[in-house]
Amino acid sequence: MCDKVGTLRETVSSNIKKHREHLGLTQEKLAEKAGISANMVNDIEGCRTWISDKTLVNLASALEVETYRLFIPLTTTDNEITKTVVKDLAMDVQKIRNDFMTSFEKALKSMGAKG
Repeated sequence: MCDKVGTLRETVSSNIKKHREHLGLTQEKLAEKAGISANMVNDIEGCRTWISDKTLVNLASALEVETYRLFIPLTTTDNEITKTVVKDLAMDVQKIRNDFMTSFEKALKSMGAKG
């Protein structure tokens, strides 16, 4: 699959399998822990089916990982993830700062003070 949805499905499927194997779980044991069938786990890992948000959360819990980790490509290093998170946080902080300053300046003007 070359489209973005296909790539996302492949990433999630690969990550589920990677985390399952890391924990030494069989597909059957993962299915039991997540409350789904072993056939469903097999189909998910084989990219033959997509999963609901509830199933995704249950699988992440059974795999002892945060749900978002299942969406991060295996080739992405922790350092790259950290850089992305820090960059996103910096942009959020800047937006909050700008919003605050705009609100503060409006409040000063409404009180008759000069900004």
